[in-house]
Amino acid sequence: MKDTILVTGATGTVGSEVVKALSGEDVNVRAGVHSLIKGDPLKAFPNVDLVHLEFENPELLKVAFTGVTKVFLVTPFTQNQQEVAKKMIDAAREAGVKQIVRLSAAGADAQPGIQLGRWHREVEEYLEQAGISFTILRPASFMQNFVHYSGETIRNNNGVYMPLGLGKVGYIDVRDIAAVARIVLTQSGHENKIYELTGPAAISVNDVAHAFTQATDRLITYVDVPEEAAAVAMRQHHMPEWMVQAMLELYSICKAGYAAQVTNTVAEITGTPPRSIDEFAQDYAEALIPK
Repeated sequence: MKDTILVTGATGTVGSEVVKALSGEDVNVRAGVHSLIKGDPLKAFPNVDLVHLEFENPELLKVAFTGVTKVFLVTPFTQNQQEVAKKMIDAAREAGVKQIVRLSAAGADAQPGIQLGRWHREVEEYLEQAGISFTILRPASFMQNFVHYSGETIRNNNGVYMPLGLGKVGYIDVRDIAAVARIVLTQSGHENKIYELTGPAAISVNDVAHAFTQATDRLITYVDVPEEAAAVAMRQHHMPEWMVQAMLELYSICKAGYAAQVTNTVAEITGTPPRSIDEFAQDYAEALIPK
């Protein structure tokens, strides 16, 4: 009998790529979405069905998890994210789920670490004690975030505005996270393991801007924004204060070079090296063209 794999957050940056990656496997993919309308494009992929999933609704959780054998667990970046994740793990256990692959974050086990890491580690520990086979993926920051959050300034101002100084980060393409997830969800041997996932090199935002310059044939520059200005900009975009402080803390450790770790895990698991920032820029160049 085919496995039924539930992907939560299926319309998100990582979840959508995991759905695509799994759709070519001999499994039933259940894409958990907050909005059935927003999730409609996922139905174009084979073996994919949508299910309405509200993290705070026990009845919808029960329906979503019924008949599921494995879960790719992504939870939203909210102030109560630990509680939400624990509810999902409880629902999976009650439904008899055999394996949970949890999307965590690089540095979750750092001591004393940062608030984002401590939140993720709290969920990791809960999962480790839940009595379900687990695999934890700890990716570095996503390359796609440059398009999602800096795309407008790149298109309109030819600039990437971030408060990261010359700090280097092992940025990873989310398609490589999805490639790893596909394998650990469909092949044995990855149970009860934790994988640190990065791109092929630690790079600065200057390196990112250079890659975008080459891909778009326009001069894209990096503007190193002062921390205070970054905080003002986030508040102007109506980010809650807890999120502003969490992001500033993350930027600070990246700027200081604490996110420069590089691993070979993607290649070891998938057999293919992770995408470089130059490959990513070429693939996403169209999204950076002025509209």
